[in-house]
Amino acid sequence: MSADEVKHPGINLGDTRDLSHRDAEHDLFGFWIFLMSDAIIFALLFATYGVMLVGTAGGPTPADTYKILPAFIETLVLLTSSFTFGMASIAMKHDAGKVRLMRWLAVTLVLGLIFLAMELKDFATMIGDGAYPARSGYLSSFFALVPLHGLHVAAGCLWVVVMMVQVAFFGLDERVKVNLLRLGLFWHFLDIVWIAIFSVVYLQGLIR
Repeated sequence: MSADEVKHPGINLGDTRDLSHRDAEHDLFGFWIFLMSDAIIFALLFATYGVMLVGTAGGPTPADTYKILPAFIETLVLLTSSFTFGMASIAMKHDAGKVRLMRWLAVTLVLGLIFLAMELKDFATMIGDGAYPARSGYLSSFFALVPLHGLHVAAGCLWVVVMMVQVAFFGLDERVKVNLLRLGLFWHFLDIVWIAIFSVVYLQGLIR
């Protein structure tokens, strides 16, 4: 391992040529810009939720609507998926083999699907209890924010499937490694957004 690889921040491409590292840095910088634009969208939705929180229109309030235990379990599931993707990244960096990498990606995918299934169940329960988007401004802002994150997780799960296909057909060439690095940034970004949702929406909702 060269001195440049030791200095490289985070998970890098492992034992590949220096030009590949430089190209990957440019590609990942562009993806960081995309993530920051996505973060602005979420920030606007958080601000909208904060403003509309009092607009219950005599309907269900956050304390009436939220179930903290399922939300906490969803948090644990998503954080665990971040760990498993981290293990997949380490397997890629240290050339642990396609089989080990695919296993970690598969576990990440399963955890992501479990999260989505639990979240959809929560939404169905809320709507069944009369807490649907058109009921109040507060619920409209909730269903604009939280399901958007779920849509991102669904896109991430689809991306994991695509990467598993790429690894199976193309192996761990430089192009596939860069795509996995992009996916890793996206997946961990979703974890950060969910922690904000759990803290700002669910935990604070218990006292309202």
